[in-house]
Amino acid sequence: EAICKQAATLNTHTRYLHETLLDYIEMLTATFDASLSNAILTCTGSEANDIALRIGQSVTGKTGVVASDHTYHGNTMSVSQLSRTNPPPGGNWPNYRFVPAPDSYRPLGGVPGEAHAKAFASAVQEKIDELEEAGCGFSSLIVCPYFANEGFPDLPKGWLDPTVNVVRRAGGIIIADEVQPGFGRVGVSMWGHQKLGFVPDVVTLGKPMANGHPVGGVVTTPENMKAFRSGFRYFNTFGGNPVSAAAAMATLQVIQEEGLLAHARDVGQYALDGLRRLSNKHVVIGDVRGSGLFFGAELVLDREKKTPATAYTKKLVNAMRERGILLSLLGINYNTLKIRPPMPFSRENVDHLLETLDDVLQKTPWAA
Repeated sequence: EAICKQAATLNTHTRYLHETLLDYIEMLTATFDASLSNAILTCTGSEANDIALRIGQSVTGKTGVVASDHTYHGNTMSVSQLSRTNPPPGGNWPNYRFVPAPDSYRPLGGVPGEAHAKAFASAVQEKIDELEEAGCGFSSLIVCPYFANEGFPDLPKGWLDPTVNVVRRAGGIIIADEVQPGFGRVGVSMWGHQKLGFVPDVVTLGKPMANGHPVGGVVTTPENMKAFRSGFRYFNTFGGNPVSAAAAMATLQVIQEEGLLAHARDVGQYALDGLRRLSNKHVVIGDVRGSGLFFGAELVLDREKKTPATAYTKKLVNAMRERGILLSLLGINYNTLKIRPPMPFSRENVDHLLETLDDVLQKTPWAA
């Protein structure tokens, strides 16, 4: 309805300001820390992350970037270089460095909690030092604050604080890619970085921003935006056009007015409880984790050794598809079921999901 109404009224490129765009930006930035008050709209999350990296370069005068070794941040030339799982021809750029992805099931350093957090921060510091020694310097750490592609490890609030301190001492910026956890999906907060308890320097947005309409965005501080505008000339013909802004505003209004954040928290917890009951019945379920309507289970061949059931997980996903339920798999070993349903997903939907999963687990042989 919002798209049709705005398209019938006016649609222009973004050389011209429009009240819908301005109203949406005010509504959007009100959900962040007060320091994050400036925004640029794009058409995709890939474009947003590309801009975020350029903000880091503008602020620091350096080009070095640190990311996890099992992440994904899009498919432009610069952000595709951040993927170690599908490296580009010729290899990754020398000014990009990668640290082991956090893993609450098999924590870096062997110990969960604070020790795991410090081990991750130490790994980031090591890569920052390498970048400085290489001459390109350190500009940015980019993370999905839910570490979605890494397998959404169960990390407590404050877990990233040691890493945040390392980055800021080095003069770099922290980019939070909220494409997957953002807009209330994690249930306990509107944004993934709020769940972890830190304030990033730049936030990037994408997929869910307008409920399928192609909208992405970058939110940052006035100081960072000024540095970017001074360092780069940027124009996006379609990013933030009135129709896209109307779609994005309608989406955010529905999330807020229909209480979808609280809904995600309630239904997500109901789903986690159900998955844990299934884990008591099926030993292949080694770990159950998630938050809100982004949850899943890590499958293993041996709970004691935590041997990844990679081939079996793929077989299970295909079997669920044949039963009409679409899941995916991700994680460091591609043995974690990714369950990320639409925000209106209900308890009744959860019951159907769990009943089907229970049946498929019983009927799908372990032989890979």
